[in-house]
Amino acid sequence: LQGPRYVSPVPSGGFVVSEECGDVKVFMSSRKLLCSLSSKYGHQFGNPAGVCVDRDGSVLVADEQRRTVHLFPEHGAPICLVSTGLRRPAGMACSSSGHLFVADTGENCVKVFK
Repeated sequence: LQGPRYVSPVPSGGFVVSEECGDVKVFMSSRKLLCSLSSKYGHQFGNPAGVCVDRDGSVLVADEQRRTVHLFPEHGAPICLVSTGLRRPAGMACSSSGHLFVADTGENCVKVFK
């Protein structure tokens, strides 16, 4: 890993890590690298920060530099979930009821999305 920042467990037993260098990596429960989201999806991150995984196994990534949150499904193209209203998204969490909590350090608050 190059500059690991945020980490989140994956329902299958693995984990996902954002890196300061601009990538997000997914690991299996055996700690072997499963994939790099940049490579798998051809997505270029600005500065990936908070990561979480929803109940379907999709990876969500907050991008501090681009001020966005993207969802990376297991199959299919990335989806931009939040493109406005964030100044400096950092940590994130997904709830079992479908809510997304984003710590916005630029506004000193936690924002909740459904």
